[in-house]
Amino acid sequence: MVVSVRAAFASHYVYISYQAEQMKKDLRDYLNRIEREVKREDCFRLVEIMEEESGYKAMLNGKIVGFGIYHYVYDSGREGDAIVTGFAPRSQDIAIYIMPGFSKYKQELDAIGKHKSAKCCLYIKKLADINEKVLRRIIRDSVKVMKDKYECRNA
Repeated sequence: MVVSVRAAFASHYVYISYQAEQMKKDLRDYLNRIEREVKREDCFRLVEIMEEESGYKAMLNGKIVGFGIYHYVYDSGREGDAIVTGFAPRSQDIAIYIMPGFSKYKQELDAIGKHKSAKCCLYIKKLADINEKVLRRIIRDSVKVMKDKYECRNA
C-alpha cells in the first residue's frame, strides 16, 4: 500500500510540475507574439516586477497575465475568483490591474509619470514613461490591501 501511495504522490507531483512548466511556456509564447519590441520587452519586465512585488508567480488567464488569486462573494450571493494583481498588453497600451483601485494612491499617481487611469486600471504606453519605484510601491501596497481583505493564494 505504501508503494501505491508514493507512486500516486509522485505522479501527482510530476503532473503539477508539468502544469507549471506548461504555464510558463504558454506565457512566454503569448508575450513573444507581441509585435512591438518595446511593448514585448516591457511585458517581460512587468512579469519580473510583479512577481517580485506581489510574491505570486505569473499565470496566463486568457489575455491577462495575473499574479495570485482571491475569492470574492458579493452581497447578492454571486461569487468567483479573480487575480490579485496583473496586466494585459492591449493594442494601444498596457493595462496594469490594481484591484483595490486608486483612491488611496493619489500622490503616487501624481508622481508616477505619463499614464491614464480608471477605477482599477493604470494605462501606460511604455515602462520608460513611468517611475518604476512608484509602480512597485503601488503594486506592493495593493497586494497587501488585498491580502488583508481576502484569502489570497497562488494559482
